[in-house]
Amino acid sequence: MDAMPAVHPRPGLPTRVSVYEVGPRDGLQAEKAVVPLPVKLELINRLGEAGLEVIEATSFVSPRWIPQLADADDLMAKLERRPGVRYPVLVPNQQGFERAMAAGADELAIFVSATETFAQQNLGTTLDGAIDMAAPVVAASRARGIPVRGYVSMCFGDPWEGRVDPGRPAEVAARITELGCSTISLGDTIGVATAGQVVTVLDQVEAAGVPRNRIALHLHDTYGQALANVLAGLEAGITEFDSSAGGLGGCPYAKSATGNLATEDLIWMLDGLGIETGVDLTALVRTSRWLAGELGRPSPSRVVMALGI
Repeated sequence: MDAMPAVHPRPGLPTRVSVYEVGPRDGLQAEKAVVPLPVKLELINRLGEAGLEVIEATSFVSPRWIPQLADADDLMAKLERRPGVRYPVLVPNQQGFERAMAAGADELAIFVSATETFAQQNLGTTLDGAIDMAAPVVAASRARGIPVRGYVSMCFGDPWEGRVDPGRPAEVAARITELGCSTISLGDTIGVATAGQVVTVLDQVEAAGVPRNRIALHLHDTYGQALANVLAGLEAGITEFDSSAGGLGGCPYAKSATGNLATEDLIWMLDGLGIETGVDLTALVRTSRWLAGELGRPSPSRVVMALGI
């Protein structure tokens, strides 16, 4: 069978989508074992070769929290930057910001929560406290002309609090937009969102003052709904989606969450809709098969398993 899907565009959908690759950070941080630095660097390089234009490289978080990313400084020092590729890094606080600046980062991301309990479990603070912690990071970044992405976790459901009122992520998204975040990524952290719910949350976030062209979706596939939710997002005008090569990752603070939406599965669907991404699906599949070999287990991506290339 041909390794490319049949192309049948649908009217009303975006003609181009930005794929925000989170595998090297959000994917590998969920691994039980620490992945060697040379493997991380090779992964980032291969993803760039496959045409990914945004690759979240690492996180400057305390090694006590995420020991899998304790090599962030070394990684940035040895990273070979490919022209035309962005390499944002995640920073949790002012200390992480200073480390990122010393390492030469030129694009950042911060993260906050739409629920109180997750903020306590994940950040050891309150919802307001997480935003207060992010504020000086965003301000300092803006002063240097550095763009900052804002992640909002638990936008659709929370393992402790259950269903999340759509007004809560809308309020948080508006607040970090006011701080100066250039893009807001709405996270289905435990993968419970449904297509209709996605549209409702997007409507509420837009009504709170965040334009749709500044909203991204970060979807997990716990209930097999990630691609359905991507389609709902496309129909609602969203043009940026987070995904992880090979479906790596989950949420270390949400035990029921499975991996992120696999980048290969996302690209297969977008290619089939005739939506341009700039990503070479064959090269991407080969990258994830290589990584699966390094990790010693098969990739959970359906497309990686199906193509076998």
